[in-house]
Amino acid sequence: MRMYSIDVCTLPVNIAGLPAVSVPCGLSDGLPVGLQIIGPHFSEGNILNIAYSYEGNTEWSKFVPVMN
Repeated sequence: MRMYSIDVCTLPVNIAGLPAVSVPCGLSDGLPVGLQIIGPHFSEGNILNIAYSYEGNTEWSKFVPVMN
């Protein structure tokens, strides 16, 4: 059960069998945050196009956090 509590944001999508992709979209307290794009069954191409377009129009995919 502990394993499922860690994946609270992705578990429902995986159980439902929906296609999803996560792209970087910002920072929170200096740590990267992801935007999860979820689509209906068999819409993999659409969500990948949305993710590709988002990454092409933002700079977050190029951001490299400083590691101490």
